[in-house]
Amino acid sequence: MKDDLPLTFDTLLYVQQLRKKTLRSFCNKTAKVTKLPSNQQQAAQVLSRIVVSTKLDFLYCQVPAIGLESWEWLLEVLEEKADVTLQVPVLHPRQHGPQKQLSEYNLRAMEDMLRSYTKVLFVRDPFQRLISAYMQGLAGGLTFKEFIQRILNTGPQNASVEWKPLVSLCRPCLIQYDYVMMFGFFNREVLHLMHRMGLPMDVHWLKFTDSQIQSTYSWLSEQLLSELSLKERRQLAHFFRWDFAAFRFSSSLLWDVPSTQGSR
Repeated sequence: MKDDLPLTFDTLLYVQQLRKKTLRSFCNKTAKVTKLPSNQQQAAQVLSRIVVSTKLDFLYCQVPAIGLESWEWLLEVLEEKADVTLQVPVLHPRQHGPQKQLSEYNLRAMEDMLRSYTKVLFVRDPFQRLISAYMQGLAGGLTFKEFIQRILNTGPQNASVEWKPLVSLCRPCLIQYDYVMMFGFFNREVLHLMHRMGLPMDVHWLKFTDSQIQSTYSWLSEQLLSELSLKERRQLAHFFRWDFAAFRFSSSLLWDVPSTQGSR
């Protein structure tokens, strides 16, 4: 199997350590929620984007425009397999059933799953998420510049889930994610993730195309960014400031926006 894997386990673990170290540093410096509310309704609201598979002992944050179609297809296949047996020890009672939102369970079950299940966070450059949402027709006929201005006018708190900052949706300071998977590397890392989780490998593998899409978006990002004023770029960088601090999207065109005054 190793011949089929383009990334070594040691490299994967090292990359994960770096990503989680950055995330821990962000959480230590900010006042983000680090404890699940004791109220059932409030806890459900905080965890509203978390999908759980009790069959696979696994949960992840489900966010549109991240590029998870192949991953979700794979989970559906594994959910439907009658003979799925995890290859790692199970240290707690398991409940078999289809994927659900974690918020559908009672508070005790939420806490148990957050403590014992494998937790994965998938992340993507904020500007690419905006472009993906725009290309999917979520702009309602607006130009890209008009689309961005509408988002900025709405603000992060009232933003649609397609472009709301990941820190607000996925609660990475509350949920201690075991893996942080970054768009552009899914195809190299997911097989290792499956193996380490003890998931069966005998399924038809649907290849992730995120690395190719990343190349396409690199060109498209530059074209669409040129339509925005410097003021709008700075406003977008501020809009996603927590995501940049938590995940260090250093290759993003918004990562190093000049702070000088003025716009064109």
